[in-house]
Amino acid sequence: MRRFAVALVAATFLLGACTGSDGAGTAAKPGETEGPYLKGSGTLRVLASSELTDLQPILDAARQATGVEVKLQATGTLDGVENVVSGNAAKNYDAIWFASNRYLQLHPGAGDRIGTATKVATSPVVLGVRETVAKQLGWTDHRPTWSEIAVAAGEHKFTYGMTNPASSNSGFSALVGVAAALSGTGAALNADQIAPLTPRLRAFFAGQNLTSGSSGWLADAFAKNAAEKNDHAVDGLVNYESVLLSLNASGKLPEKLTIVYPSDGVVTADYPLTLLAGVNEQTRTNYAAVADYLRRPSVQKEIMAKTWRRPAVPNLQLAPDFGPKGGGSLPELPFPGKLEAANALIGAFGDDLRKPARTIYVLDLSGSMKGERIEGLKGALTGLTGADTSLSGQFTRFNGREQVLMIPFSTKPGQVSRFDVPEDNFQPTLDQIRGYAGGLKVSGDTAIYDALFVAFDQAAALAKEDPDRFTSIVLLTDGEVTAGARLDAFKARVPQLAKVPVFTILFGEGNVAEMQQIADLTGGKTFDARTGSLPGAFKEIRGYQ
Repeated sequence: MRRFAVALVAATFLLGACTGSDGAGTAAKPGETEGPYLKGSGTLRVLASSELTDLQPILDAARQATGVEVKLQATGTLDGVENVVSGNAAKNYDAIWFASNRYLQLHPGAGDRIGTATKVATSPVVLGVRETVAKQLGWTDHRPTWSEIAVAAGEHKFTYGMTNPASSNSGFSALVGVAAALSGTGAALNADQIAPLTPRLRAFFAGQNLTSGSSGWLADAFAKNAAEKNDHAVDGLVNYESVLLSLNASGKLPEKLTIVYPSDGVVTADYPLTLLAGVNEQTRTNYAAVADYLRRPSVQKEIMAKTWRRPAVPNLQLAPDFGPKGGGSLPELPFPGKLEAANALIGAFGDDLRKPARTIYVLDLSGSMKGERIEGLKGALTGLTGADTSLSGQFTRFNGREQVLMIPFSTKPGQVSRFDVPEDNFQPTLDQIRGYAGGLKVSGDTAIYDALFVAFDQAAALAKEDPDRFTSIVLLTDGEVTAGARLDAFKARVPQLAKVPVFTILFGEGNVAEMQQIADLTGGKTFDARTGSLPGAFKEIRGYQ
């Protein structure tokens, strides 16, 4: 059961305090009405949502004020929940700091793994749309419902980006909110209600033209596309209000976003800093000091100013940029009350609701991949066929309606193998992919760019016959190019290639600089499997496909 911290220092909740730090990581004296800072010593190790890295300046100031260093380790939603539920989080961390604990608390036994939780800030998941598009849709004059937004998306009146619900809390919150609003019951969604909602949810997701595994990467990709004004630019984002307001304030957008607050409600992140069960007394002292610091009105104002998150402390005045305009309310839509319903919703998104994916794997089978490396690759691909039964594995397997291509290469590109996963009864096709992975053999040199050119040719040809898919390329290599075209040839051809992101995996002795350039040139991202596991990198990439 979630237990929120009782006031740690009564003065924390008084108003009229001055700024809590000088903005350079050095704590100022507490406000006259706030009382002295609580003190601790040492480090508080925190497993945290990746978007919370923007709080580092606040945490630096907290260290100066309290003597406690907060060390954040970023994680995705499902990986974080899995770590807590399994008990592994308690082996390496003192606390967790997710955007929300609601999904975690649906898991049996989760309440025994966590202790005191302190809300630090809030941010609703809403829609940001380019001002001109919002005016055309009439959304500057009135607040549409999620149903109206879904209809407009289904009629291709606007497009948007959203994170993957299986990887990111903002995407999951959006999915929960839209489904709850469309159900119209006012009650928590149950698993039986999902199938009847499928046509309307599919209409909503028909407008999604940009996907991502994290809110931050999604915002960066949106800003880049908007600045380039290319044909792949989207009209808006479904994301945290804080991300949308930050984008507007960044100066990166040629046209600001109108923040649309659906009139039927939202799902809000409340960022509870949560102590794990079983920690020692010193850790409790450190946690209390950090929680007290973060909840002070002066610090809450600083969090609002620097990160665009709303205060968790009541009665602090919001900056004028926060909406909805005119003082309208923000009803909270109900979250699923049972794990079965939440998991069914995530599963339905991948298999039935979203635009299907086209995933092209470019796989290094050169001689240097022998031994543990090729076995790791086989295991990573096999895991995506459903063999990985972990929580994260369940939602990162290949989805129904997905098109999967394998392009092996060594001295030259090998034969392209294509697998079309059907809408239902997809296990036979997944078994075929598993068999393909098990038969991979290594030999020869490393023709990275020749293989990439084949992948882009395949993407372009398939897009002509079936354009309405999320297409991505995954490149795995453990070495530098030793055969065929080089990086300069690839750079020269990039403008003529299909607009497809390449997600590169840093592995073995692969050229890190080149892998980063390939990702940057194509709008992709690098994933590091040198210190982590190769299956983990493959699963993480799934959030971006």
